[in-house]
Amino acid sequence: MEIRQVQYFLCLYEERSVTRAARRLNIVQPALSMQIARLENELGQQLFLRTKRGVEPTAEGRQMYRLFLPILGDFTRAREQMMNSSGELTGQVRVGTVASISQGVLVGALLEFSAAHPKVGLMLTDGYSGGLADAVAGTQLDAAITNKPRRSLSLNTEVIVEEDLVLITGLSHPALPPEVPFRHLSSLRMALPTRQHGLRLIIENFAQAEEVDLSPAVEIDSIGTILRLVHESDFATLLPRIAVRRLLRRPAYRCHAIVSPVLRRQLVCVTHPRNPVSVATSAFLAVLTRHIREAAEGATEAIAATGAG
Repeated sequence: MEIRQVQYFLCLYEERSVTRAARRLNIVQPALSMQIARLENELGQQLFLRTKRGVEPTAEGRQMYRLFLPILGDFTRAREQMMNSSGELTGQVRVGTVASISQGVLVGALLEFSAAHPKVGLMLTDGYSGGLADAVAGTQLDAAITNKPRRSLSLNTEVIVEEDLVLITGLSHPALPPEVPFRHLSSLRMALPTRQHGLRLIIENFAQAEEVDLSPAVEIDSIGTILRLVHESDFATLLPRIAVRRLLRRPAYRCHAIVSPVLRRQLVCVTHPRNPVSVATSAFLAVLTRHIREAAEGATEAIAATGAG
């Protein structure tokens, strides 16, 4: 029995499809099927039942998964520790973030980490919370920073920070007080992300709970495009404090706190329970998490200093 065969077995067990498992392992399907057949022959036991929809593990297959999953995890961690025993991190980091984080703090965290660990490759992407969680579940990503999901996930989630959403207007918008009741938003021309976007789901949850009709005049997923629209018109929008903290340095925007109720979101770090993050990934997440928390604190102070929060 080879480590490679165990890795192939675990992947096929999790994917329940030769096609998906081969794609995830970056090998051709016949090679995967051949290695699984060799493993079954060596053990003298059938590990999978072939069905029209894919494969299903047998009782022996489920037992093997329980026995070998922690062993392979220990092997992977031991290998990483040996490779990084010199104190210089190596490897590849694959992390996704929601757009408000990639726009607000990602570059600073990336520059700090790269300077300290130049031999670590970074593959960073942004997207919707649901898509990022799916990528972690499918092991295309090692971890992701997302809005806290409404439904329970078969993934590990750790709360990083809790922050408010604020109302953003441009100079063309009629003056508003520093604090705006949530119910008043129904009378404004709102530009919000589409329902694919995690922020929109958070906003709609509050609207339903408060029985407020918050139908936006315009729906755009690009935060940058929304901000440009707000800057050049009388539209208003709702965004997290982290995403707008740099805007407060520019007189072209006004920021207003939302009250009754306060709009709040939680950012979480999502990881796979059966795919422990590497030493390099853990180190990058630590840097990114610190930048997110510092940005959230800085945004709160900056908004308070403007008299609008």
